[in-house]
Amino acid sequence: MRVAGFGFQSGATDDSLRDALRLAGGQADRLATLADKAGAPAIKALASDLGLPLAEVSRSALQGVATLTRSPRIEGQFGTGSVAEAVALVAAGPGARLLGPRAVSSDGLATAAIAEGNGT
Repeated sequence: MRVAGFGFQSGATDDSLRDALRLAGGQADRLATLADKAGAPAIKALASDLGLPLAEVSRSALQGVATLTRSPRIEGQFGTGSVAEAVALVAAGPGARLLGPRAVSSDGLATAAIAEGNGT
C-alpha cells in the first residue's frame, strides 16, 4: 500500500496539495495528515476528489520518526524532520519506507511524501 503524507499551512488549497502530490510521485492508495489538520477543507476535498481514505496521525506518533528531510523548525515543533514524510511512514505501517524525500508545492504551502508499507 502506498500512502501519501501531507504537511500544509492553513492557506493551502486543494490545488496546493494536488501539486505537492504530483511532485512527490502522484500514486497513492491512502492519504494521511496530522489529526488536527484532517478537518481542513483542502485535504478533505482532495481525498473526496481522489476517492481515497484519509488517515489521521497524532502528533505524538511523529516523535522520533526518522525522515529523509530534516527541518530544524519542524523537529522543534513535531519531533521529526518532516511532517509529510513522518505521517506517510506512520500511516503506511511498521517497516514502511519512503519512496523519496518530500516534495513542496509550487506555491510553497504544502508538502507531500509517499511511503510504501503494509498499512496499519
